[in-house]
Amino acid sequence: MNAFVLVFISGFSIGIIGSFHCVGMCGPLALSLPIHQLSAVQKSFSILLYNIGRALSYTLMGIIFGLLGQSFVLFNFQQWLSILSGVLLLILLIIHQYGHPQTNVITKFTHALKKKLSNLLKADKKLNGYLYIGFLNGLLPCGLVYVAIAASLATANVWNSAMLMFAFGLGTLPVMALTMIFGKFISFNFRQKLNILTPYMILCVSILLIVRGLNLGIPYISPSHEVGHVNCCHK
Repeated sequence: MNAFVLVFISGFSIGIIGSFHCVGMCGPLALSLPIHQLSAVQKSFSILLYNIGRALSYTLMGIIFGLLGQSFVLFNFQQWLSILSGVLLLILLIIHQYGHPQTNVITKFTHALKKKLSNLLKADKKLNGYLYIGFLNGLLPCGLVYVAIAASLATANVWNSAMLMFAFGLGTLPVMALTMIFGKFISFNFRQKLNILTPYMILCVSILLIVRGLNLGIPYISPSHEVGHVNCCHK
């Protein structure tokens, strides 16, 4: 199977599997979008544009982190790329969970972004406004996005990274669209329970990425191979 297709499937799978976290994390914002008074066609377009906006912001992140990963390959540091991805994921998890709210950079960024989103939600909107709101929503710090970013960084290729992140956004679309339509039937307690599971998922993925980069000789999990060496001399 083509590597590009495999990357797409990987990103889409992360989105599908983790999208129930989006119900708890992004659900309140999605439910606050004023779409219920729109016609069926306008409502469908609004939901589609909102979710495409999120996918586009994820794609932008994929390009940025793909360039970072690609630079590791250029300098022949690809053996450490998976380890770096896992360590960054752990750092983000620690900052997100235990950072002091007054000095936490992620918290400050989140507050500023939510204020901007709040102003946009209050303003009169054309249909393309939902695209912009979705784009900004995609920039909000999120544990599931951290996982996708770590996976995109580990691809060590800017195009694969961008495709993985775009596919990730598409993977979250079905559950998010259903949440926007039927979200009033999902209780707050249920959304909170979904959020509780996220840090454990991030921890597992970060450990897996670190172990994978250690070349421990464990099939499929941490295969042992000599990275960066190409045997071009044949007898």
